[in-house]
Amino acid sequence: MLDKNLRDKSASPFHRGEHMAQSRQGVRDVEHWAQKVVRDHLPEQHRNFHTAMPFLVIAARDGAGRPWATLVGGTDGFVTSPDNKTLSVTALPMQGDALYEAIRPESDIGILGIELATRRRNRVNGRAGTVTSSGFEFHVDQTFGNCPQYIRERAWRREENSEPGLTTRGRELTDNQANRISSADTFFIASGFRGDGASSTYGMDASHRGGARGFLQVLDDRRVRFPDYSGNNHFNTIGNLLLDPRAGYLFVDFESGSLLQLTGTASIDWDSDEIAKFPGARRLVTLEIDEVVETCSAVSLRWDSDADSVRSLRLVEKILESADVTSFVFEARDGGPLPGFEPGQHLPIELDIPGISTPVRRTYSLSSGPDEHRYRISVKREPNGLASRYLHDHFEPGAIINSRRPSGDFVMTCSKCPLVLVSAGVGVTPMLSILNRVARERSNRPVWFVHGARDSQHHPLAREVRELAAKRAGISVHVAYSRPLADDEVGSDYASRGRVDGALLSQLVNNSDAHYFLCGPVSFMGEVQAALESQGLPPEQIHTEIFGPTG
Repeated sequence: MLDKNLRDKSASPFHRGEHMAQSRQGVRDVEHWAQKVVRDHLPEQHRNFHTAMPFLVIAARDGAGRPWATLVGGTDGFVTSPDNKTLSVTALPMQGDALYEAIRPESDIGILGIELATRRRNRVNGRAGTVTSSGFEFHVDQTFGNCPQYIRERAWRREENSEPGLTTRGRELTDNQANRISSADTFFIASGFRGDGASSTYGMDASHRGGARGFLQVLDDRRVRFPDYSGNNHFNTIGNLLLDPRAGYLFVDFESGSLLQLTGTASIDWDSDEIAKFPGARRLVTLEIDEVVETCSAVSLRWDSDADSVRSLRLVEKILESADVTSFVFEARDGGPLPGFEPGQHLPIELDIPGISTPVRRTYSLSSGPDEHRYRISVKREPNGLASRYLHDHFEPGAIINSRRPSGDFVMTCSKCPLVLVSAGVGVTPMLSILNRVARERSNRPVWFVHGARDSQHHPLAREVRELAAKRAGISVHVAYSRPLADDEVGSDYASRGRVDGALLSQLVNNSDAHYFLCGPVSFMGEVQAALESQGLPPEQIHTEIFGPTG
């Protein structure tokens, strides 16, 4: 077991490989906020999430120390959580799987819970406890949520009377396997590092990678390459590979339930000219394959072969909201009704950008009210953002995009409880959608709308917030400017100078029943969430929407 010093909240959540990757990519201040969002236990919402899963992605090592990723599943309730440090999994890798009989007491395990239909995912790393013939106990070392960027949404179903098929092994990819990889839009990667001594930062990690079909390249029958994009700046996978370049890949055939597993040695290309061929990529990762394992119909689950059906939208309005945020209002291209959504959900869109061979996919929170029969997204222009620059600089009314159905679970879970909507920067967008709903309620439940911005020029949608708050009693608005301009007026443009933090919220809100909704940069949310929990607020009353890269 880890000693008490390893559970110290001041300890770094990263090992030296992750620090090396962060330094190489010029990432700063990640340590401070990561200490608040990387936990040594499962919050209640994470326990509920994992125990509702029909499958888990597992990363572990075989008897030779080689990493592999696999998928285990079971009937409803095959995962339980006896306490916030433990998952009990009634499933093991099947015979023929690369990790068959590889899970033993104290072995390192990485678990990824991913709900493709809603694009949610949570990662948890730790060690096996008791292992039986039907499953294993898992003890948590680290856990944290992930943003939904690059996840393709898919609904699942069970295939009755499904039986595992033939398992084949080899050291090279067959033509069929190469074609399957080349056409994949999703795969999972296992990596890990264990140094000397004991540390919660050591162990295995299971991670998701996704992109447009064709983002993976089969260079030859022993090499596979993929572009790696910006993420949460933890660099868990990349940091592991810097210290231990061995990796395992898992490809799931969503229509047949077959699994294709690879293990080998990865190399990272940080700065060659090849990277420029993949817009938005920060580096390229190439796997030299040592072994290939394929099992037909390995699991009884089946998924949609592609995401939900595409709907064409026409841009009807483009509105400058602040110095760097613009709203885009869409109607159905065919004039028909649009699928409804819950306030707080996001809209997956696809952009055809000149010079880019495949659609550029991004997800933006809807900032419109759910009853307006239009979709509005409000996008911050990122200086190096491929999609946001195109939208701001070239996308004009009349243009067409494709979208998927709105999705996400950052929605109100109670109809009567007091609400505290807390945002920073462009994180205001889902909060505005929620405010639209509560401003039209026939109730006077207390609502606090608390927002942080730099100044009046970087304060999007300010007038709309004030107008909505005035629609009914019980809605309070507090805006904090971190660097107000000389002509910004206290009481008119903003209420206080500084940043939104736990101290400010404790001054504004005195209601132990309130549910808090947080959205903004990860560092902001981590600090606010940690402050709220330190004040005794139950984790189940804190709801977060993690923003990934918005470029």
